[in-house]
Amino acid sequence: MKLKAGTYFGKGQGQHGDYDVEVEVSESAIKSVKVLGEHGSPAYPDTAVTEIPERILAAQSTTVDAVSGASVSSHAIMEAVRDALLKAGLEEEEDLTNQELTVDVAIVAAGPAGLAAAVTAAEAGLSVAVFEKQAITGGTANMGMGPLGIDTKIQRALFNNISVEEALSKQMEYTHYRVDSDLVQTYFKLSSATIEWLEDMGVKFAGAFRYFKESEATWHIVDNDGKIGPGAAAPMNKALTKRAKDLGVSFYLNTPVDDLITSDGKVTGLLAKSKTGRIIKVQAQAVVVCTGGFGSNAKMLAEEFGYHLNQDFFTFNVPGITGDGLQMMWKAGAQKFGLATESIFVLPHNLQYMIADGVLRQPNLLINQRGERFMNEGDMGNTTFAGNAIALQPGHYAYCIMDREILKHYQEQGPDIVDLVHPTEGFQLLEEDIKKAEENGYDAIMTADSIAELSQKLQISREKLQATIDEYNSYCAQGYDEAFFKKKAYLHPITGAGGYLVGKYYVGAYGTMGGVRINRHCQVLDVENRIIPGLYSAGSDANTIYGDSYNFTLPGNSMGFALNSGRMVGLALASLLKK
Repeated sequence: MKLKAGTYFGKGQGQHGDYDVEVEVSESAIKSVKVLGEHGSPAYPDTAVTEIPERILAAQSTTVDAVSGASVSSHAIMEAVRDALLKAGLEEEEDLTNQELTVDVAIVAAGPAGLAAAVTAAEAGLSVAVFEKQAITGGTANMGMGPLGIDTKIQRALFNNISVEEALSKQMEYTHYRVDSDLVQTYFKLSSATIEWLEDMGVKFAGAFRYFKESEATWHIVDNDGKIGPGAAAPMNKALTKRAKDLGVSFYLNTPVDDLITSDGKVTGLLAKSKTGRIIKVQAQAVVVCTGGFGSNAKMLAEEFGYHLNQDFFTFNVPGITGDGLQMMWKAGAQKFGLATESIFVLPHNLQYMIADGVLRQPNLLINQRGERFMNEGDMGNTTFAGNAIALQPGHYAYCIMDREILKHYQEQGPDIVDLVHPTEGFQLLEEDIKKAEENGYDAIMTADSIAELSQKLQISREKLQATIDEYNSYCAQGYDEAFFKKKAYLHPITGAGGYLVGKYYVGAYGTMGGVRINRHCQVLDVENRIIPGLYSAGSDANTIYGDSYNFTLPGNSMGFALNSGRMVGLALASLLKK
């Protein structure tokens, strides 16, 4: 390593903003790495901020293992340090020699669908190459918690069993039979074996959980060293990646796929480009596209749904989830089908304000910009339903209002609605996020000492706001909600005692769903529902099993479909291409 001694600064792209680093180097070594600025919080620490610099110093390399549960920030820091080293004179090796490659199966993207497809195909003895545009595997699933499983040993041990028959009936009734029941039943039947398949790779599950009270216990959350919060699924993706490599799967990271190769209506391969610009031409008997939708593509989100990314719509997607795979498949003749969002409701960039996001979303007074209630707040536990309701309001947002007297009640008695994404410890730590919001000029978390101040901050007339609160409080006093019939237990009067607390919630999404139509073997269909030979899809690109609204009553469904559709592809190809 030849460097110019000194101190340099670098920048790397994280999920909701850049990571800046300060790197001190000698002429031949990295001497120190410091991540600048604040990231994470005491309740949700960003462990990559301390661990990745230590690993880089120990290895004297920017290529180190990511921190489990913090994969995105880990690689953002690595990218930032590399940026600083380039400024210090580090020379990148370039290989512009084009390459040709022939494999049985070429996979576009290394999220859980692509990884599951790769492992399953390789277990059958097929040669597999995976092309991933990012520097890491796992995709958005690195931010997730775990997959759905139906009729699993884990469920039976916890007396929370649900049969495939029951789950299929619930799913089809939920979607009004506007989805492919053959695809759904194939997925559900495979899901139990998939959980055991993952366990055989060393993946541990903390149990099978409900998302909210009325949902089923289908969510098999990965045990991440005793933690089961956001990011818990990262070790699962790491185990899948290791298993794939052990089976001889070739991974091409930082290598986006630019196009599919077609001949006489058949997909025969792909064209990829390495970070250094090398063109890789791949011939394959099957190409599997699983690029995770387009949750980070502002143009496509506006065109398809009328949302404006990071203005009135906020996603959890990692950078790079931009619809590349869908565009390639549509160009190759795939039917455009079943586009939807995995809708929820969130504070903007809520991973930076997870404490407040969990506390302020309790089922108190929810109003729109006109100062009107518009739903039974007791249904806010089903985040898709609440997200749908908020999407219909002016600006696609709503205000959830409580006061410090209610907060005190939650601190002493526990919250009305409990979920695994927002731990109850957060109710003791709200002041931390309030202070951070004030320092950052973040206006989605508000406090007010009077109705006049609250009216001014919400930009709702004082008379209208007071009238709405008075009407709501009358329902609380009589123990009966005449407007939307919210449960008595959730009727806490808004008195302003101690000051008002408000969260401004927008429509959000884990990502998009659907885009192409597939059959039970995950073969992509054209506009006339005919199979496009050689083309397969799995995961979010092909997830058309919910209709217009994600089904949180069977939680873990998105990651579950990704893993199982990936396995469905692998099993189909194992049968078709077996040697």
